[in-house]
Amino acid sequence: MNQSMFSILLGIIGFFIGIIAMIIFNYIKVSASEKKANKILEIAKKEAEKIKRDNILEAKEEVHTLKVETEKEIKEKKNEIKEAEERLLSRESSIDRRDEMIQNREKLLENKENNLIDKQKEIQEEQVKVEEIKNQQLQELEKISGLSKKSAREMVLKKVEEMMNLEIASYIKERESEAKLEVDKKAKTMLVSCMQKYASDVANEQTVTVVELPNDEMKGRIIGREGRNIRTIEAVTGVDLIIDDTPEAIVLSSFDPFRREVARVTLETLIKDGRIHPTRIEELYDKTNKEMNVKVREYGESALFDLGITKVDAELVELIGKLHFRTSFGQNALMHSIEVANISGLLAAELGENTTLAKRAGLLHDIGKAVDHEIEGSHVTIGSEIAKKYKESDIVINAIESHHGDTEATSIISVIVAIADALSASRPGARSDSLENYVKRLKDLENIANSIEGVDKSYAVQAGREVRVIVKPEEIDDLGSYKVARDIKTKIENELQYPGTIKVTVVRETRAVEEAK
Repeated sequence: MNQSMFSILLGIIGFFIGIIAMIIFNYIKVSASEKKANKILEIAKKEAEKIKRDNILEAKEEVHTLKVETEKEIKEKKNEIKEAEERLLSRESSIDRRDEMIQNREKLLENKENNLIDKQKEIQEEQVKVEEIKNQQLQELEKISGLSKKSAREMVLKKVEEMMNLEIASYIKERESEAKLEVDKKAKTMLVSCMQKYASDVANEQTVTVVELPNDEMKGRIIGREGRNIRTIEAVTGVDLIIDDTPEAIVLSSFDPFRREVARVTLETLIKDGRIHPTRIEELYDKTNKEMNVKVREYGESALFDLGITKVDAELVELIGKLHFRTSFGQNALMHSIEVANISGLLAAELGENTTLAKRAGLLHDIGKAVDHEIEGSHVTIGSEIAKKYKESDIVINAIESHHGDTEATSIISVIVAIADALSASRPGARSDSLENYVKRLKDLENIANSIEGVDKSYAVQAGREVRVIVKPEEIDDLGSYKVARDIKTKIENELQYPGTIKVTVVRETRAVEEAK
């Protein structure tokens, strides 16, 4: 019991001693920490004071440096201001000197101007004196020569004018001769080149108006019982059938070439079919008519395609196709128009003109012939109206109007089309005329010209389009040459048959020849 109490007392005493020891230890530790903290504070204060002193020193140094630099800049600015003041002063002084110089120059100029005015007055006075002397001299000259100034001037001018007229006339004559030679040479070269580039058949296709029969018995079948078949054919086609004693042939007669062609095809189809009666005739006519309308358009489109022409109205294409069924002096109108278009294109290319426009004008130049049997008027007038209706260009319209000389050509293309038309129509074989007849016509043309009294020689040129006549100058004078041309023209019109026009040119030339020995 006592030991337990003693142990508890010892434990309690030990606990308090431990607590006291811990308090003492903490006190000692806190005291040491405070001392250490105070020491650190003292060291920090010392360092802060040191840093403060260092910063103050650095600030003082920077202030000193800035002060020095500022004083230096101020000094430099003062120097610059001083130099600027010196320059201004020097400029002011130079301006003053210039002002003095300008004032001096103005004084000199005033003096010179005054001197010039005085001299001008003197010169005017001298001029007046010179004019008086000249007038006196002219009066003396007029008295001596007996001519006034105006008369003498007119004589001199007249003499100069005569001399200049002779020189000008001589120069113009030389240039005209050179130009004519050059133009003729170039024109011939160009035409020959175009004709060589374009080659067409000698004989063109012709429309046929005679239908061949396999035998004469077919005539009776075509006439039919009491003539009903022939009446039906004539009624539906609008074409007259002429059945005469000509063996194995029937002639078709109509003013409309297209109808004549439709009738021909219908009749030939009936003959091949063998069934000839009114109903069959009407069926075949309707069928042939539709086929021919398609064929007409094909002819027109083919011509446009071959020539490379585009943007043509559909109705105008049909009119172009109808030219295939028109002839002029046996020459197929469509083939002639295509030939004219090709030659026009070649000539336009040689001259640097619009080739496509030239071809278009050449193709449409005879478009009036497609309907001239239906409408009153010449094919030129009708063609012009058609071109205006389908809004063709003014150049194309003028080419149509002027290709026979009815209207003046207003463009080079119009002249080209007229030339191409003449070439196409007049070349050998283009129309229903053999080479022998063509040569004979040229000889007849020359013989007519040679038959006139006073004619020395004659030459048919340009494929019979022109005859050049050389007369004897000792028998025919200048006025007589006009009478010779008129007589030849009258005889040609009365004695020859020819397409187009023939130009008669009479040449009278007097040559004076001497021989120096």
